[in-house]
Amino acid sequence: MAKGYRVAIMGATGAVGAQFIKILEERNFPIIEVKLLASQRSAGKKIIFEGKEHPVEVLTHQSFKGIDLVLSSAGAARSKEFLPSAVKAGAVCVDNSSAFRMDRDVPLVVPEVNSEAISLHKGIIANPNCSTIQMVVALYPLHNVSKIERIVVSTYQSVSGAGQKKVLELASQAKKIASRPDAFGVGKHKVEKSDINEFPYQIAYNLIPHIDVFLENSYTKEEMKMVLEARKIMGDESIAITATCVRVPVFYAHAESVNIQTRDKITAEEARRILGDAPGVKLIDEPSRNGYPMPLNDGEGTDAVFVGRIREDESIENGLNLWIVSDNLRKGAALNAIQIAESLYGISCD
Repeated sequence: MAKGYRVAIMGATGAVGAQFIKILEERNFPIIEVKLLASQRSAGKKIIFEGKEHPVEVLTHQSFKGIDLVLSSAGAARSKEFLPSAVKAGAVCVDNSSAFRMDRDVPLVVPEVNSEAISLHKGIIANPNCSTIQMVVALYPLHNVSKIERIVVSTYQSVSGAGQKKVLELASQAKKIASRPDAFGVGKHKVEKSDINEFPYQIAYNLIPHIDVFLENSYTKEEMKMVLEARKIMGDESIAITATCVRVPVFYAHAESVNIQTRDKITAEEARRILGDAPGVKLIDEPSRNGYPMPLNDGEGTDAVFVGRIREDESIENGLNLWIVSDNLRKGAALNAIQIAESLYGISCD
């Protein structure tokens, strides 16, 4: 086995790119060379990796010579343009964009669920959407016990899932409102239109039930990603899934309220036992002690998918409700991609 790998990071200066670098260091992924790639405007910027400064290079079709692994989070358009060149150069690519997720010939992988699909790759392995990843990590262990027939999910997604500019806009709006002496009177916690640039509406102290573009069926692209991706990852096109995705004024980590109906009954206690032993899952479910997972307290900056508020749905047969929280930049993006690479090469970096 090689002592290490030559790794290129596409989108190295973005939020997920920063997490790639951080998590590769944390997990001691065996690297003998790292190449940091971004657009022209980031060229020459220096990023520290394993104690050394590395210059950011401009992404070109010639960037992949000698590279073993590409970790990509540069957007779907760049993935479609550049990853075929990486594959032609002999690299295996793990892509965090939506470019190839629903391609029949590209594995869509969450290692806790379908790691066996990695071996089917033809040079590109797709990393799922962040909200899909945390949902299937929590649901698949239950699906293995009793087939899930229907999923109803509502998401509460942090602004970091939309990029660093959105994070800064939430912070700016909240700061401006809080600086007013009458900030929290009725109608007083609104910002000027000039302060709204990154979202269609004010995000501070607000909820926006709109993530990605609307489609002809009146669902958003984000909602349909959850439907289509979950079926592909779980290997079951018959699962009925409906989703509502909401942007909330939280900086990091997504939360989801999930209702499932299974073929055979799984009690809440059985679900706790199953999920308590499930890979990648951490159970926080002690209602008597106000024990439940939250984005700020549990999800932000951590690797697990947290599950709590498990209870039987008394309105239907074989129904369960769950509350799921996870860091969208770590397990929802960079960590899952690196776990795919670890499985690909048969290495353990925990």
